[in-house]
Amino acid sequence: MCGIVGYIGSKSAQEVLISGLKQLEYRGYDSAGIVTLNGKKATLLREKGKVAKLEAKINTHKVSDQVGIGHTRWATHGEPSKRNAHPHQVGDIYLVHNGIIENYLELKSMLIKHEYDFKSDTDTEVLAALIDFIYQDKGDLLEAVSGALRMVVGAYGIAVMSDRDDEQIVVARKGSPLIVGVGDDEIYIASDASALIGYTDKVVYLKDGEIGKCIRGQFVLFDLDARPATVKVEKLELDLKSIQKQGFDHFLLKEIHEQPDSLRSTLSGRVDSSKGHAKLGGINMDTAQLKDIKNIIIVGCGTAYFAGMQTKYIIEGLLPDVSIQNEYASELRYRSFSVPENSVALIVSQSGETADTLACLQELKRRGVRCLGVVNAVGSTIAREVDGGVYLHVGAEISVASTKAFTSQVAAMVIFGLMVAQAKGAGAKQLQDYIKELEILPDEIAKVIENQESNIKKLAKKYSRYDHALYIGRDSLYPTALEGALKIKEPDR
Repeated sequence: MCGIVGYIGSKSAQEVLISGLKQLEYRGYDSAGIVTLNGKKATLLREKGKVAKLEAKINTHKVSDQVGIGHTRWATHGEPSKRNAHPHQVGDIYLVHNGIIENYLELKSMLIKHEYDFKSDTDTEVLAALIDFIYQDKGDLLEAVSGALRMVVGAYGIAVMSDRDDEQIVVARKGSPLIVGVGDDEIYIASDASALIGYTDKVVYLKDGEIGKCIRGQFVLFDLDARPATVKVEKLELDLKSIQKQGFDHFLLKEIHEQPDSLRSTLSGRVDSSKGHAKLGGINMDTAQLKDIKNIIIVGCGTAYFAGMQTKYIIEGLLPDVSIQNEYASELRYRSFSVPENSVALIVSQSGETADTLACLQELKRRGVRCLGVVNAVGSTIAREVDGGVYLHVGAEISVASTKAFTSQVAAMVIFGLMVAQAKGAGAKQLQDYIKELEILPDEIAKVIENQESNIKKLAKKYSRYDHALYIGRDSLYPTALEGALKIKEPDR
C-alpha cells in the first residue's frame, strides 16, 4: 500500500510532492520521504512516521528545486525506519519503488562483489544499486533503468532520477500501478490518481512492461527493449470533492453514508422492474452467449472475495443449471486448477490493480476464459485487460475498509446473474421480484442509516472496550458476517 509521487516543471517540487503524499496517506504507511534536484545538488529528506513529520522537516530545509520524487512506505523488506524509508540513493541514482523484487538477494550478492555497500534492508536499495551499476557503464538513465528491469524478477512501479541530470525522471511499471499526469510544461507522477487531483485531469496509465521518460512538458514511452510505445492521454474522472471528508470525521463514515447514492449510480439504467429487465452494456455478450454459460468463476481478494461469496448465495437460486465458484485470487493463482467448458469469470476489484486478482485474470485469459471486470477505478489495469465488464460508478473510495464498493459489487454481479437468467428463460415474475428488491435497496439502506445511527453509536461505545469479537451468520448471512468482521480488523490493525 505504498505510494509514489513525482514532479518536473516550474513549481516548487517540495510543495507538489508533500501535497501528493498527503493525498496518499489513506493507503497506510510507516515512513515517508522526498528528494529534489537542482543541478547536481540533491536535497533528500526522510522520516519514520507521519507525513506531517516529514513536512515539518521540509519546512526547515526549503529549496526552490523544480524536480523531485517522493514516497510513502509500508514495510515489506526491512523494519519501519528512517534508513529503510524511500527515496533510496545509491551512487548517482535516486529511486522510489512500490512492489517486491523477488530475486533481490541474488542481485545483492552480485553487486556486493562489485563493491556496493548497502545501508538498508530493502529490496529497493538493491534495485537502485543495480541501476547505478549499469548507469556507470552506459551513461544513459533510460537505458540503465531498462537494463536493470530486464534482470529483475518481481513487481514494481518506480520513479528514478540521477543527480547527473535534473531534467528527467524515468518511470516504469510491472504489476504495480503508475500514472503520469500531463500539465502545461510540467509532468506529474503518482501511483494513485488522487495525488493528481487539482493539478491536471490529463493522464497516461502505464501498462505492464512500459518505461517512460518525463521531461519538462513532455512524456515519451517505450517498452523494455527501447521500442517506442503509444502515449494515450485520457481524462481523469475524479474530482476534489470525492477525496474530501465533507464534514465527516473520517472517510469510512463518509463512505458508509454515501452508500444509498453510490448504489443508485450502480443500478442506474441497468435494471427496470416494470419490464423485468436487466442489462449491463459493457459485458459484450449477446443472448446466445449468455445462454451457453454453464460455469461462473468469481475471483477477488478481501472485500471483493466476500462480495463474490454474497453474490453466489443470492443468484444460485436463479441459475440452477449453472455452477458458481467463488475463488480467493491469492490462492487460485498458485493452484493447479481445471476450467469447465462454457465458463465465464467475473474479475472483482475496486481499484482494478489488485496484483493477485490481475495475475488470475491473465491466467484465465491464457486458458481462453471470457473475463468480465467488476471494477470501480476507470482506466485501471484490470478494466483495460478484461474482455468486457461493468464500472461501479461509486466515486473514489478512500477508506481502507471498503463499504460502498462492496454493496455495489454485489449489486452489479447480481445484475449479471439476472442477465444470464433472462437468457436462459427465467420467468418474468421471478426476475421482477429480484429487480424490485435491488431498486428499493438504496432507500432501505438510507432508512437504516437515518433511523439506527444513534443506536449504532451507543453499541459501538459499549463494545469498544472489548478486545475480541465474534461475527456469526449462516446461509446468506455468512458472507455478511465475514465482511463485517473484516470492517473491524482493517481499521484496527
